Amino acid sequence: MGRSADLVVLGAGPSGLAAAWRAARRGLSVVVLERAGHVGGLSASFEVAGVRVDHGSHRLHPATPPHLMADLRGLLGDDLQTRPRNGRLRIAGRFVGFPLRAGELARRLPPGLLAGVARDTVAAPLRGGSRTSPAGGGAPGRADTYAGALRASLGPALYDALYAPYAVKLWGLPGEEIDGDQARKRVTADSPWKIARRILRGQSNGQGKIFHYPRRGFGQIVDALAEAATAAGAEIRLGTACTRIEPAEDSVVVHTSGEREAAAGDRIEAGRVFSTIPMPALARLVRPGPPEEVVRAAGRLAFRAMTLVYAVHEGGRWTPYDAHYLPGPETPVTRISEPANYRISADDPAGRTVLCFEIPCAAGDEIWTTEDFSGLVRETLAVSGLPPVDLADVVVRRVPHVYPVYETGYAAHLAGLDAWAGTVPNVTTFGRLGLFAHDNTHHAMAMGYDAVDSLTSAGWDVSAWRAARSRFAEHVVED
Repeated sequence: MGRSADLVVLGAGPSGLAAAWRAARRGLSVVVLERAGHVGGLSASFEVAGVRVDHGSHRLHPATPPHLMADLRGLLGDDLQTRPRNGRLRIAGRFVGFPLRAGELARRLPPGLLAGVARDTVAAPLRGGSRTSPAGGGAPGRADTYAGALRASLGPALYDALYAPYAVKLWGLPGEEIDGDQARKRVTADSPWKIARRILRGQSNGQGKIFHYPRRGFGQIVDALAEAATAAGAEIRLGTACTRIEPAEDSVVVHTSGEREAAAGDRIEAGRVFSTIPMPALARLVRPGPPEEVVRAAGRLAFRAMTLVYAVHEGGRWTPYDAHYLPGPETPVTRISEPANYRISADDPAGRTVLCFEIPCAAGDEIWTTEDFSGLVRETLAVSGLPPVDLADVVVRRVPHVYPVYETGYAAHLAGLDAWAGTVPNVTTFGRLGLFAHDNTHHAMAMGYDAVDSLTSAGWDVSAWRAARSRFAEHVVED
């Protein structure tokens, strides 16, 4: 069985769905292939004990560009709520509000840590180096690592208390073995002075103090995008995997297999393929395949996996906070979120809530293969000084590709793989997984829009896409 389409999109996450919707509205014939049985990828929501939950903690940030926000408000209406951020961060054995507040920091943090931060602030001009330097562009003799970049900009006291232990938990490596790009992409306030200015100014632009979130869970965003794309004429095939890609100069043939009989052994001849799947996976699908050195490079790029543990708590809301951040080594859990506190929804039961425990890991390791997490849930709460739970049930989900790991040396491997991907005729890769990037949902949607805008009636606009890729490289994750 075969058919043709102007565009085939691999992956029904935010970037793929945004591209499908924009392309379909332009009148292009679009087929979206999604291996899972639902849209959204990590941005999808689902139900646990009558409560809509997400794959970890997700928010739509105020940094979302106005044109994207306007489109989402048009799709979601009043269901897209603006909410005050109300989290807590555990640092030096004590909880402080997050976003940070100057007065609380002075009251709550140990005097020794405050004194250390003050000393580091005064000594900052003497340390030299900058986290904004490109790889290899730091001070002479200093390796461009996550540890080196943040010690130079934040100072040793704050780095050792907060960022060093968090790095090991999030990415499985000490900061000395993580590339400096990790700091440039993930740490928006890069010096004690900048942190102080952000606190004292109260985040006047709203960034960090508020967020946007749908009434029915974060996945309502991707559900709405999928419905809009379908209404515009796009076809979304769930439970369908791409098994082979055969590019040519004027078209590309995509082979699929799926749960539906109609999808088994199907082939689609398309004018172009947009791939939002992991770039190493794309390299395995293209025929003929990449050179051996590119295959080796792809094998050296790693993603951090995540085990998500959902604890059902009877007795109403657990705390008034949306999330608790746990950077310390006393538990493998990095964050506990309470999805019902992200929104106002009459659909949420009054006498029950669900907590999501995020545990970064490696696929196949001890955390990944653990079956019973009830003990870990209780132990984490006890050692963190958090209220106990009336545990009615525990539900576990495992996700193999969550965070790209920027191990030192990764940039050379990625550059070789990306250079090869750019030579594959009529195939374009983008999105968080497609570009091995740490990005927010609004970044992913912007990539999808820009990809479609580069697809003109005269063909692929190389200059427009090159400019778009340059913009993507400047993305900094909003936490």
